Amino acid sequence: MLWPYKTPGIPDNLFERLPGIPLSKREIRLLLICALRLKQDSVVWDIGAGTGTIPVEIGLLCPESKIVAVERDREVVNLIRQNCDRFGVKNVEIFEGEAPNCLDKLQPLPDRICLEGGRPIKDILTEGWQRLKPEGRLVATASNLENLYLVSEGLAALQARNIEVVQGGMNRLETRGINQTLAAVDPIFILSGEKF
Repeated sequence: MLWPYKTPGIPDNLFERLPGIPLSKREIRLLLICALRLKQDSVVWDIGAGTGTIPVEIGLLCPESKIVAVERDREVVNLIRQNCDRFGVKNVEIFEGEAPNCLDKLQPLPDRICLEGGRPIKDILTEGWQRLKPEGRLVATASNLENLYLVSEGLAALQARNIEVVQGGMNRLETRGINQTLAAVDPIFILSGEKF
Protein backbone atom coordinates (compact mmCIF):
# COMPACT_ATOMS: atom_id res chain seq x y z
CA MET A 1 0.00 0.00 0.00
CA LEU A 2 1.45 3.36 -1.06
CA TRP A 3 0.04 5.38 1.85
CA PRO A 4 -0.82 3.16 4.85
CA TYR A 5 -1.36 6.09 7.23
CA LYS A 6 -4.54 7.60 8.63
CA THR A 7 -3.28 11.16 8.21
CA PRO A 8 -3.33 13.23 5.02
CA GLY A 9 -0.13 14.61 3.54
CA ILE A 10 0.89 12.22 0.78
CA PRO A 11 4.24 13.30 -0.71
CA ASP A 12 3.81 14.92 -4.12
CA ASN A 13 6.18 12.48 -5.83
CA LEU A 14 3.88 9.52 -5.11
CA PHE A 15 1.23 10.85 -7.50
CA GLU A 16 1.23 10.14 -11.23
CA ARG A 17 1.63 13.39 -13.14
CA LEU A 18 1.33 14.86 -16.62
CA PRO A 19 3.38 17.82 -17.84
CA GLY A 20 1.50 21.09 -17.45
CA ILE A 21 -1.26 19.66 -15.23
CA PRO A 22 -1.37 21.42 -11.86
CA LEU A 23 -0.84 19.49 -8.66
CA SER A 24 -1.92 20.91 -5.32
CA LYS A 25 1.23 20.70 -3.22
CA ARG A 26 1.11 18.64 -0.03
CA GLU A 27 1.15 21.65 2.29
CA ILE A 28 -1.69 23.33 0.38
CA ARG A 29 -3.72 20.09 0.43
CA LEU A 30 -3.40 19.96 4.21
CA LEU A 31 -4.77 23.50 4.54
CA LEU A 32 -7.58 22.78 2.05
CA ILE A 33 -8.64 19.63 3.85
CA CYS A 34 -8.65 21.43 7.20
CA ALA A 35 -10.73 24.27 5.73
CA LEU A 36 -13.31 21.80 4.34
CA ARG A 37 -14.09 20.53 7.87
CA LEU A 38 -15.05 17.13 6.57
CA LYS A 39 -17.47 14.73 8.18
CA GLN A 40 -17.04 10.99 7.85
CA ASP A 41 -19.89 10.81 5.32
CA SER A 42 -19.48 14.15 3.52
CA VAL A 43 -20.44 14.56 -0.12
CA VAL A 44 -17.60 16.55 -1.69
CA TRP A 45 -17.42 18.07 -5.14
CA ASP A 46 -13.87 18.86 -6.25
CA ILE A 47 -14.30 21.21 -9.19
CA GLY A 48 -11.12 21.48 -11.25
CA ALA A 49 -9.66 18.32 -9.74
CA GLY A 50 -6.45 18.41 -11.81
CA THR A 51 -4.17 15.54 -10.83
CA GLY A 52 -6.71 14.21 -8.32
CA THR A 53 -4.68 14.80 -5.18
CA ILE A 54 -7.59 16.21 -3.15
CA PRO A 55 -10.03 13.38 -4.05
CA VAL A 56 -7.37 10.79 -3.21
CA GLU A 57 -6.54 12.39 0.15
CA ILE A 58 -10.21 12.81 1.12
CA GLY A 59 -11.08 9.32 -0.13
CA LEU A 60 -8.45 7.78 2.11
CA LEU A 61 -9.25 10.00 5.09
CA CYS A 62 -13.05 9.54 4.90
CA PRO A 63 -13.80 6.20 3.21
CA GLU A 64 -17.55 6.58 3.89
CA SER A 65 -17.66 9.90 2.05
CA LYS A 66 -18.51 10.39 -1.62
CA ILE A 67 -16.25 12.54 -3.74
CA VAL A 68 -17.12 13.80 -7.21
CA ALA A 69 -14.03 14.95 -9.10
CA VAL A 70 -14.93 17.32 -11.95
CA GLU A 71 -12.44 17.85 -14.75
CA ARG A 72 -12.93 19.02 -18.34
CA ASP A 73 -10.00 17.33 -20.11
CA ARG A 74 -10.25 13.60 -20.95
CA GLU A 75 -6.51 13.03 -20.51
CA VAL A 76 -6.66 14.59 -17.06
CA VAL A 77 -9.77 12.54 -16.18
CA ASN A 78 -7.70 9.42 -16.95
CA LEU A 79 -4.91 10.75 -14.73
CA ILE A 80 -7.32 11.18 -11.81
CA ARG A 81 -8.51 7.61 -12.37
CA GLN A 82 -4.89 6.36 -12.38
CA ASN A 83 -4.17 8.13 -9.09
CA CYS A 84 -7.35 6.78 -7.47
CA ASP A 85 -6.42 3.26 -8.60
CA ARG A 86 -2.81 3.75 -7.49
CA PHE A 87 -3.94 4.50 -3.92
CA GLY A 88 -6.87 2.07 -3.88
CA VAL A 89 -9.49 4.81 -3.48
CA LYS A 90 -12.96 3.52 -4.34
CA ASN A 91 -15.27 6.36 -3.25
CA VAL A 92 -14.41 8.85 -6.02
CA GLU A 93 -16.66 9.37 -9.03
CA ILE A 94 -14.91 11.17 -11.86
CA PHE A 95 -17.04 13.42 -14.05
CA GLU A 96 -15.76 14.76 -17.35
CA GLY A 97 -17.33 18.13 -18.02
CA GLU A 98 -16.76 21.85 -18.04
CA ALA A 99 -17.95 23.86 -15.06
CA PRO A 100 -20.22 25.62 -14.52
CA ASN A 101 -22.33 24.07 -17.32
CA CYS A 102 -21.95 20.50 -16.09
CA LEU A 103 -22.84 21.12 -12.44
CA ASP A 104 -26.58 20.51 -12.92
CA LYS A 105 -25.74 16.91 -13.95
CA LEU A 106 -23.91 16.04 -10.71
CA GLN A 107 -25.52 14.00 -7.96
CA PRO A 108 -25.80 13.82 -5.03
CA LEU A 109 -25.77 17.45 -3.98
CA PRO A 110 -22.69 18.38 -1.94
CA ASP A 111 -22.24 19.52 1.63
CA ARG A 112 -18.63 20.43 0.78
CA ILE A 113 -17.20 22.01 -2.38
CA CYS A 114 -13.53 22.39 -3.19
CA LEU A 115 -13.03 24.83 -6.04
CA GLU A 116 -9.51 24.72 -7.45
CA GLY A 117 -9.24 27.37 -10.13
CA GLY A 118 -11.20 27.36 -13.34
CA ARG A 119 -12.69 30.05 -15.54
CA PRO A 120 -15.03 31.79 -15.22
CA ILE A 121 -14.29 31.45 -11.50
CA LYS A 122 -17.14 33.68 -10.30
CA ASP A 123 -19.74 31.82 -12.37
CA ILE A 124 -18.46 28.46 -11.14
CA LEU A 125 -18.54 29.74 -7.55
CA THR A 126 -22.13 31.01 -7.91
CA GLU A 127 -23.43 27.86 -9.62
CA GLY A 128 -21.69 25.60 -7.11
CA TRP A 129 -23.03 27.64 -4.19
CA GLN A 130 -26.61 27.27 -5.45
CA ARG A 131 -26.22 23.47 -5.25
CA LEU A 132 -24.43 23.43 -1.89
CA LYS A 133 -26.61 22.07 0.91
CA PRO A 134 -27.50 24.32 3.86
CA GLU A 135 -24.74 24.31 6.50
CA GLY A 136 -22.30 23.34 3.77
CA ARG A 137 -18.82 24.76 3.24
CA LEU A 138 -17.12 25.96 0.11
CA VAL A 139 -13.34 26.22 -0.07
CA ALA A 140 -11.65 27.85 -3.06
CA THR A 141 -8.06 28.50 -4.05
CA ALA A 142 -6.75 31.60 -5.78
CA SER A 143 -3.26 31.79 -7.20
CA ASN A 144 -3.46 35.43 -8.27
CA LEU A 145 -4.91 38.69 -6.95
CA GLU A 146 -7.63 38.83 -9.63
CA ASN A 147 -9.10 35.48 -8.58
CA LEU A 148 -8.64 36.36 -4.91
CA TYR A 149 -10.80 39.43 -5.49
CA LEU A 150 -13.41 37.57 -7.59
CA VAL A 151 -13.83 34.73 -5.08
CA SER A 152 -13.86 37.09 -2.10
CA GLU A 153 -16.41 39.37 -3.76
CA GLY A 154 -18.44 36.33 -4.84
CA LEU A 155 -18.61 34.86 -1.32
CA ALA A 156 -19.68 38.24 0.07
CA ALA A 157 -22.38 38.64 -2.62
CA LEU A 158 -23.68 35.15 -1.83
CA GLN A 159 -23.88 36.12 1.85
CA ALA A 160 -21.52 33.39 2.95
CA ARG A 161 -20.85 33.34 6.66
CA ASN A 162 -17.59 32.94 8.51
CA ILE A 163 -15.53 33.88 5.47
CA GLU A 164 -11.84 33.16 5.96
CA VAL A 165 -8.89 33.97 3.74
CA VAL A 166 -5.56 32.28 4.43
CA GLN A 167 -2.29 32.42 2.59
CA GLY A 168 0.15 29.80 3.74
CA GLY A 169 3.75 30.93 3.81
CA MET A 170 5.47 27.58 3.67
CA ASN A 171 8.95 26.64 2.52
CA ARG A 172 10.70 23.37 1.74
CA LEU A 173 14.37 22.67 2.21
CA GLU A 174 15.89 21.88 -1.20
CA THR A 175 19.38 20.98 -2.29
CA ARG A 176 20.71 23.19 -5.07
CA GLY A 177 24.19 22.26 -6.13
CA ILE A 178 26.19 21.87 -2.96
CA ASN A 179 23.93 24.15 -0.88
CA GLN A 180 20.64 23.68 0.89
CA THR A 181 18.14 26.48 0.61
CA LEU A 182 14.54 27.16 1.57
CA ALA A 183 12.24 27.33 -1.46
CA ALA A 184 8.73 28.78 -1.18
CA VAL A 185 5.79 26.46 -1.78
CA ASP A 186 3.12 27.99 -4.05
CA PRO A 187 1.81 31.08 -2.23
CA ILE A 188 -1.85 30.23 -2.87
CA PHE A 189 -4.77 31.91 -1.15
CA ILE A 190 -7.38 29.63 0.42
CA LEU A 191 -10.84 31.12 0.90
CA SER A 192 -13.73 29.49 2.69
CA GLY A 193 -17.30 30.29 3.60
CA GLU A 194 -20.37 28.60 5.05
CA LYS A 195 -23.92 28.47 3.75
CA PHE A 196 -26.82 28.84 6.15
